[in-house]
Amino acid sequence: MIQRLRFAGTCLLLLLAGACSRHEIIPDRRLAEIFHDAFLANAYVGTQSVRLDSLNIYEPIFARYGYTTADVQYTIGNFSKRKSARLGDIVELAIQQLEREGLYYSREVSVLDTVDNVARRAFTRIVRRDSLVRVRALRDTAKLHIVVGDLRPGEYEARLEYLVDSLDANRGLRGATWMVRRDSSRSSNYTFFLRRDRPETFTRRFTVDSTIAELHLDFAVFREKPARPSITLRDVEVKYIPPTDAAVDSLYLQQLPVRIFADEFFRAASLTPDAVPQNSL
Repeated sequence: MIQRLRFAGTCLLLLLAGACSRHEIIPDRRLAEIFHDAFLANAYVGTQSVRLDSLNIYEPIFARYGYTTADVQYTIGNFSKRKSARLGDIVELAIQQLEREGLYYSREVSVLDTVDNVARRAFTRIVRRDSLVRVRALRDTAKLHIVVGDLRPGEYEARLEYLVDSLDANRGLRGATWMVRRDSSRSSNYTFFLRRDRPETFTRRFTVDSTIAELHLDFAVFREKPARPSITLRDVEVKYIPPTDAAVDSLYLQQLPVRIFADEFFRAASLTPDAVPQNSL
């Protein structure tokens, strides 16, 4: 990254090297700021596949600081007359500023990522929980079919421990999960073999949109004619994880009545704690 910046700086200097009629000399610190903005412009147009074959993209930058292209050209040309100054030092100042900003925004992104995670955890809800389901007769196998309805857009995570013990008389016993749309059609069908004679952990996550009405988990899908079952489910848990945007919005709404923001914020936003809407999660 730094090598590319230095190369871009060299290209910028070559573009600016030109006629040196009498113009205003730009202070070193301000020149470094101009180079900083020019590097950012280079990076942007580079992502847009724009050819850097003119100074048109730089002229608005120079104007923002109150200078012209001729002023920048004259300042650069004047460096050869200054024994104690090197143009490369100005480029380094611009690069250092970019590096500091890169570190800052990396930290800011990390903070935002943490806020996202905190918000999602804060509004994650357990929608189904069973500590123990034990089935020893065919008439009870319906207990192994778990249905979660009234779904909301977001993610659902199912987690449980199952045991098919030695008393189970079925061969090739399977489990299945699927979702049912509001038009009664199925989606996301998934089947798996149930392992035998030792506790096994099952975990699966489902992405749900507004078209999905139900989530189904079935731990008794018989491949042959059903025989005597001996299956135990423990610590069954299905939790709802809201979309990140909705969770963050709800977190901010939840915190507003606590007055974590300054009074100026509320006046500017025309909000008071009594006027804050309830979160939707």
